[in-house]
Amino acid sequence: MVIANLISYILVLLGAVNWGLYGIFDFNLVSAIFMGPRSVGAIIVYSLILLAAIWLIISPILTNGALKLRGNRTVRETNNA
Repeated sequence: MVIANLISYILVLLGAVNWGLYGIFDFNLVSAIFMGPRSVGAIIVYSLILLAAIWLIISPILTNGALKLRGNRTVRETNNA
């Protein structure tokens, strides 16, 4: 679940950067990479970004409000006497 959350964050950030570039400079990064806004690669990337955003909405609901970005780590206690 931690890996899915990290990948989702990266994809959503990519989408946010793309929207920012499009809004400020009228430059669509995904379209530029895949040679067109309706190419197969661009549609796949847009779909992955959509799924990542949906996952980030649903994930805290599934985990009772916690969105984990780190694995469970145990802390060992040491006796410094």
